Amino acid sequence: MIKNIIFDLGGVLVDWNPKYVYRTIFKTEEEVDWFLQNITTMEWNVEQDGGRSIAAANELLISQYPEHKENILAYYGRWTEMLGGPIQETVDILKQLVDSKKYRMLALTNWSAETFPVAIERYEFLSWFEGIVVSGTEKCKKPEPEIYKILIDRYQVNPTECIFIDDNKDNIKMAEELGIRGIHFISPQLLHEKLINMEILPKTR
Repeated sequence: MIKNIIFDLGGVLVDWNPKYVYRTIFKTEEEVDWFLQNITTMEWNVEQDGGRSIAAANELLISQYPEHKENILAYYGRWTEMLGGPIQETVDILKQLVDSKKYRMLALTNWSAETFPVAIERYEFLSWFEGIVVSGTEKCKKPEPEIYKILIDRYQVNPTECIFIDDNKDNIKMAEELGIRGIHFISPQLLHEKLINMEILPKTR
């Protein structure tokens, strides 16, 4: 029996994309893609999610690519502009689950501890969760098993009574290895259908 529903945040409930900033810096999409794939890469960003400080991250990249200093500093200097707003259809699903009062609502997110307070202030729906485990605060990140175990232990949940919703297949795979049932998030519409099929949400007329 499902008693706990765990949401990822970025890409599921929150629209976040560094392209929103770099499209205002570079003239072409090709330049944007090159910079994000070769300089401020996702591999670099994920280390901040795992607890590395923004200052240390900037210092590392600038030492490697001093000619790109200004654009490297824009990544976190203009980070709030990367937040495109809530993914409203998923927020509506979350609200429906919260209003049902049938499930404990938790969140497990890869997010820098230094930037997460901005999200808390900006998105009221984050207050609907009983608890949120933030990778940057815990200094470990999905799909490392430790961060799932932190959530399990902190909120005293039985993994077999949980559903975990994430847009990253690797994160889902690790959850399932730990006994948590996963839903790979592709779109709010498909998530809604999946939750109806699992009898978590009622069928709509």
